[in-house]
Amino acid sequence: MDHRERAVELFRQGYNCSQSVFAAYCEELGLDLPSALKLSSSFGGGMGRLREVCGAVTGMFLAAGLKEGYTDPSDPAAKAKHYERIQALAKRFEEKNGSIICRELLGLSVKHDSPTPEARTEQYYMKRPCSELVGIAAQILDEMFASEPTETNHGSVKGEHK
Repeated sequence: MDHRERAVELFRQGYNCSQSVFAAYCEELGLDLPSALKLSSSFGGGMGRLREVCGAVTGMFLAAGLKEGYTDPSDPAAKAKHYERIQALAKRFEEKNGSIICRELLGLSVKHDSPTPEARTEQYYMKRPCSELVGIAAQILDEMFASEPTETNHGSVKGEHK
């Protein structure tokens, strides 16, 4: 099963959009599934159902950061390169979907939604594009990972002693 299929499967199991994308990559990036699910759990519904940045997008960002993020705060070039990568991911998602904002993707007029998630019924899946969006996010991330040589920052974290 590829990352796109895995992300969609996780979403259909009931995980939020951010969890679905991030968890599709977690084990190969060295993170166990329960930790990945907890780490990404706050970002579903556009940041805790605030309907801001789409959770599928934040899931991409989390995976990109875990794979190729920077760790040295005194290395502005590494920070800039990582932000460039994140902006490129956001741009590709927006080009394919018209926005990276949850409420815009869902056609909602509310800015902040109820914290109570909707029941995951077949009707829910028919009216929401989320399962498709998590698949698109995983596909974009796969394309980025395939096009860039791995440049994992092996520098020590500030304060870490080797």
